[in-house]
Amino acid sequence: MSLQIDRRDLAFLLYEVLDVATLPERPRFAGQGREVYDAVLDTLEGVAAEHYAPFRKANDQQEPALVDGRVITNPGLQQGWDAVAETGIIAATHDEARGGMQLPHVIASAAIAFLEAANIGSASYPMLTAGAANLIAAFGSEAQRQRWLPRMLAGTWSGTMALTEPDAGSSLADLRTSARPLPDGTYAIEGTKIWISGGDHQLTGNIVHLVLARIAGAPEGTKGISLFIVPRNTVAEDGTVGGSNHVTLAGLIHKMGWRGTTSTLLNFGERGTCVGHLVGEPHKGLAYMFHMMNEARIGVGRAGAAMSYAAFRYAVEYARTRRQGRVPGEKDPTRPPVAIVEHADIRRLLLTAKCAAEGSLALVLECARLVDEQETGATEAARQEAGLLLEVLTPIAKTWPAVYGQEGISSALQVMGGYGYAREYDVEQLYRDNRLNQIHEGTNGIQALDLLGRKVPQAHGAAFALLGTRIAAAAREAAAADPALAPLAQQLGAALERMGAVTTRLLAAMAQEPARGLANATVYLECASRVVYAWLWLRQATVASRALAAGATGREADFYRGKLQAARFYFGQELPRTLADADVLERNDASAFEMQDAWF
Repeated sequence: MSLQIDRRDLAFLLYEVLDVATLPERPRFAGQGREVYDAVLDTLEGVAAEHYAPFRKANDQQEPALVDGRVITNPGLQQGWDAVAETGIIAATHDEARGGMQLPHVIASAAIAFLEAANIGSASYPMLTAGAANLIAAFGSEAQRQRWLPRMLAGTWSGTMALTEPDAGSSLADLRTSARPLPDGTYAIEGTKIWISGGDHQLTGNIVHLVLARIAGAPEGTKGISLFIVPRNTVAEDGTVGGSNHVTLAGLIHKMGWRGTTSTLLNFGERGTCVGHLVGEPHKGLAYMFHMMNEARIGVGRAGAAMSYAAFRYAVEYARTRRQGRVPGEKDPTRPPVAIVEHADIRRLLLTAKCAAEGSLALVLECARLVDEQETGATEAARQEAGLLLEVLTPIAKTWPAVYGQEGISSALQVMGGYGYAREYDVEQLYRDNRLNQIHEGTNGIQALDLLGRKVPQAHGAAFALLGTRIAAAAREAAAADPALAPLAQQLGAALERMGAVTTRLLAAMAQEPARGLANATVYLECASRVVYAWLWLRQATVASRALAAGATGREADFYRGKLQAARFYFGQELPRTLADADVLERNDASAFEMQDAWF
């Protein structure tokens, strides 16, 4: 039994639910097929098992340290980085002409999930590098692409994004890092950035930071922010690496999780001129950076999905082998103890973990599939629809695998009893690691404001309406496929209808008083997330029902029955929580909004 991600479930999502096997019909993916995709998954699963999972504990126990001005990490990090770089996964989705494989995003995302399930502290480095490279590929000049991408995509150099400043936090409009024009067309960067993941290490020969800064005389607020490529060491036009670019490590930050990932405080230009290279046009940096941020947000969701999946798998294995107690009603004390999976409450905990893990994986792969549709869809309408759906799903995909996934990991931890709480076992670390995902790339509250304040009303509600149309269609399909699914379809339809009514009321309240209307945005995100997961679970149940009707037997039948039972559990115990959410939202509860500072 794989303790990372179940390959049968992954195949189910990729080939039976998301229909990935049809992607090679598109010119970009010509010549590919399931054999190629499975080989990529095999490779990354193997790397995760051999070079990542064995060092999960070492990452946690031997955090990066600053010794004589250098960051020292445990040897497993270097081993993992080298192994991943050799696979080419950092460049997986890029053009073959640039050294990539032109893989679909959905396959690359599934492959990276193995690394994140095995060891997020190591997996963060290639994830950040891929995001930085993707941004340069999208918005950099051709000269910049030639200068920076080859070694980033090959894994010779790594990358980061440097947004946050100590005083500004998530309020990027208030950042003060400056960019002063130099005679040669570059810029002198001065300022401080904090919480920069992967900001300093010795894994690669250079680190390419993508830095937000304000050019002198730029407009205040977000409209005056520009984006710069700032390497740790200077790089000449011919690619020659020089000396220090005066990016100074001011300190390491020690978080509760992701301990293999350096979290840094960086000073730019403190000890000399720090050269930055402008990406695109001046004052458009935030729009460019959101390209990486949105990708990173879905990546954070995938990390949460992967970690909750690993915890679920550990718990299932433990529950099948740990023998303790007897089932209620058993009066004979001489009977041997049963495996704890025989206890109904253990099965409840496992179902909670299963719904969170497999539902979260379904969501992030759905988003990756939408990226492929947005880029390679057959028609302009299909590409636009994919973009709209991706917009409205991104804040949910970033947030809910961390929140619901944490509930799943907590359930897995509880299944293991005292062992679950012990640092000697992996689930305790997964609980701490995943908790960070609720703040990475924007807190839950920021994502909630983004969903209700921006994504839902944008384009006159087109994205939200399209999502509702897709959910309603899935409910009709489920009811038509299997009469046993009709009650679930009806329940989802009712939840969707109430969600729509709540949304209309909140939009009206926002129009009158934005702060008051957005006061319960987090509750709205929770409600919407539960509805979206119900949609994803009903789709899985529909596919499973058809497979059983077609005559699946043995272990295959057990797999599909497990999907159906998980869907029933979700609709029976999780989706009803939207009723309480909707009650709060319909009256737009004012208790938090009206609370005064002095009253605390």
